Amino acid sequence: MSAVLHPPGPHAGHDDHAHGAPHGWRRWLFATNHKDIGTMYLVFSLTMLMVGGTLAMLIRAELFEPGLQFFNPELFNQLTTMHGLIMIFGAIMPAFVGFANWMIPLQVGAADMAFARMNNLSFWLLVPAALMLGGSFFMPGGAPAGGWTMYAPLSLQMGMGMDATIFAVHIMGASSIMGSINIIVTILNMRAPGMKLMQMPMFCWTWLITAYLLIAVMPVLAGAVTMTLTDRHFGTSFFNPAGGGDPVMFQHIFWFFGHPEVYIMILPAFGIVSQIIPAFARKRLFGYTSMVYATASIAILSFIVWAHHMYTTGMPVTGQLFFMYATMLIAVPTGVKIFNWVATMWRGSMSFETPMLWAIGFLFVFTMGGFTGLILAMAPIDIQLQDTYYVVAHFHYVLVAGSLFAMFGGFYYWGPKWTGVMYPEARGKFHFWGSLITFNLAFFPMHFLGLAGMPRRYADYPAQFTDFNQIVSIGAFGFGLMQVYFLVFVVIPMMRGQGAPAPQRPWEGAEGLEWELPSPAPWHSFEHPPKLDATATRVIG
Repeated sequence: MSAVLHPPGPHAGHDDHAHGAPHGWRRWLFATNHKDIGTMYLVFSLTMLMVGGTLAMLIRAELFEPGLQFFNPELFNQLTTMHGLIMIFGAIMPAFVGFANWMIPLQVGAADMAFARMNNLSFWLLVPAALMLGGSFFMPGGAPAGGWTMYAPLSLQMGMGMDATIFAVHIMGASSIMGSINIIVTILNMRAPGMKLMQMPMFCWTWLITAYLLIAVMPVLAGAVTMTLTDRHFGTSFFNPAGGGDPVMFQHIFWFFGHPEVYIMILPAFGIVSQIIPAFARKRLFGYTSMVYATASIAILSFIVWAHHMYTTGMPVTGQLFFMYATMLIAVPTGVKIFNWVATMWRGSMSFETPMLWAIGFLFVFTMGGFTGLILAMAPIDIQLQDTYYVVAHFHYVLVAGSLFAMFGGFYYWGPKWTGVMYPEARGKFHFWGSLITFNLAFFPMHFLGLAGMPRRYADYPAQFTDFNQIVSIGAFGFGLMQVYFLVFVVIPMMRGQGAPAPQRPWEGAEGLEWELPSPAPWHSFEHPPKLDATATRVIG
């Protein structure tokens, strides 16, 4: 995952003798190089993915058959809560920031990120936050058990673990805001001369819009958890009905953060897929301008759909109608993107290397998740399916098959540029097909469990749900094993430099400034701003 494990290459710049990569622990602790920091984000997120995945395996082991096998209901709910928090704040979001750190300076022709030391701080804040989050299991009362949404009044009743989680979320939010400021300034101020905004790679566009979303909504989450903290310890009654507070207000505040957060976790994935598909279709991206506008439209609409999570809270019918139509409306720009990806592939000279398989897999499974989201947008249907396994199936189709599949595609696509070695194609394809099959085995039956009325976050269930739950658990264990395979047989060998040397441009159809650099990308990429051709995708001097 790290080109930076190698010495700087021949194109690194004129004063490498003075500014080469340092060695030892200081290189990582005091890192200011965007590639080193990107590598640390990716390693951190992969670690968190394994931790969160282990919790998921424990959940599915408990649900393999009816009755209580391993955990009491309280501990079971701690596992589900921490699985969600670790996967969202520890795995998905830091991974995309890692991709941004690695790729944005390379794609816009910048020497580094705008604020190198702030970049270092924004990464290192994640480590104590993750330790606090995981450490909450070992505090009196255990980890929080109120769901990753931390709904009041449950969050007002938890032990010390809830306080640790509130502080961890605060720290991670501060990290996200700093990372976003860095990304915005880098993209707006540090592009190579001649690269207009509408010539940027789609990955830069999706991250620019995502960064604005993060800056807008992270303070909202901070407000919600701070009010929870003062309710718990300082005698306020924001969400405590006994003092005149309203628990439903927490849901409004949380989801005003939470729904844009959903798009924060998928827009960078759209950007990665928008890089991969044109490369392997050997065509320019169809409808580039409409893709930019669709991304911006999704971001703007994400602010007016939050209460579709709250149809069962006693919302007036007028409110239900507004949020129902607004949610259906957001499907339009998403549909534009899917149409453009398919149109890019149409009559292209396609080849199916591993990155393209992940991109097509993303397209297929994410679209299914989008359709189930459209079904849940309908207030009358959602009231029946609220808090059932149908909802669990929907958001895993969007988040796992959306965010995670795109990240795997991005790793296989850019990994040779990072590490200087090619991944083994057979192993990559095995990882893809194994993941795709086991993912669908794990999450497709959940739709039927939800339609049959099985509620989520329950440690036990009636016997009639046994067969589907056993299929789900087998699929989940298979999916988990595929990610261990990916770590052991793909990531670690590439990080060690084991494999065939990667050419400068490993993919014939790939365009962009990152492919103008040797593989592995040198520690210093663009000491001087590159001179670009008219398309802003190639260096001419």
